[in-house]
Amino acid sequence: MLYNSPQEWLNAPHKRVMLFGMSGLGKTYVSNILRASGDWFHYSVDYRIGTRYMGEHIVDNFKAEAMRNPFLAELLRSDSIYIGSNITFENLSPLSTYLGKPGNPLLGGIPFSEYLRRQRQHRQAEVAAMQDTVYFISRGQNIYGYDSFVCDTSGSMVEVVNPEDSEDPVMRALEKHVLPVWIRGNDSHVEALAERFSTAPKPMYYQEDFLKTAWDEYLGIHDVTPNKVDPDDFIRWGFRQLLTHRLPRYSAIAQRWGVTVDADDVAQVRDVTDFQQLIADSLA
Repeated sequence: MLYNSPQEWLNAPHKRVMLFGMSGLGKTYVSNILRASGDWFHYSVDYRIGTRYMGEHIVDNFKAEAMRNPFLAELLRSDSIYIGSNITFENLSPLSTYLGKPGNPLLGGIPFSEYLRRQRQHRQAEVAAMQDTVYFISRGQNIYGYDSFVCDTSGSMVEVVNPEDSEDPVMRALEKHVLPVWIRGNDSHVEALAERFSTAPKPMYYQEDFLKTAWDEYLGIHDVTPNKVDPDDFIRWGFRQLLTHRLPRYSAIAQRWGVTVDADDVAQVRDVTDFQQLIADSLA
């Protein structure tokens, strides 16, 4: 690992971490605290995906929808209006909206084949954005003068890393540059995340083999054809399967390359000192 003892971490002039885990457990919360201190560069993988790698796809999708409206279509053709994506660290809705949900088009769904195509685009984008971490470490230090760095990963990073492969290309690119920190939730966190997701289901990225299996299983259980699937119902059902699928993968990544901290402890972090001590304790 980049730091092999609490003292090595605390004494390091350049502290560099990669936070990973389920969305909603504190990755961006901690990253914002570190960034606000003025000494840490905050690199958001989701933001990089939605701007550098998926931005054109997102905007083209907006334009395709606008072209359905004759009034807007004429304005677009004459370059009289501009359509853009206002994605931010806190608002990733343009990216999730582009990914969409498979199922009945009358309920906002898209064909499963198109859903797969967009999922593949996201995978390529996420791998590239993860590997860009090294570039942004250098950029943050050499251009902006930040000594420390936090990589705020997507909840789906676990889908583009093979935790059983010590030569995984994504982790090989990162292991010498950042300390991976898994924010681990407990059963109550999992239930809370599932409940919150059920209230407001949002598009997700799935590993393709897992997604195809889940889709076929859902169709069989509910005895429904693809174009009759309720997109939100599938996404809710799939989220539960996804949690079960991802948890052991997060754990394996932490065991091979990094350290683990509990989400309850992360919630108690109020400043950089708290965070640094939390990492020191995990290294101990």
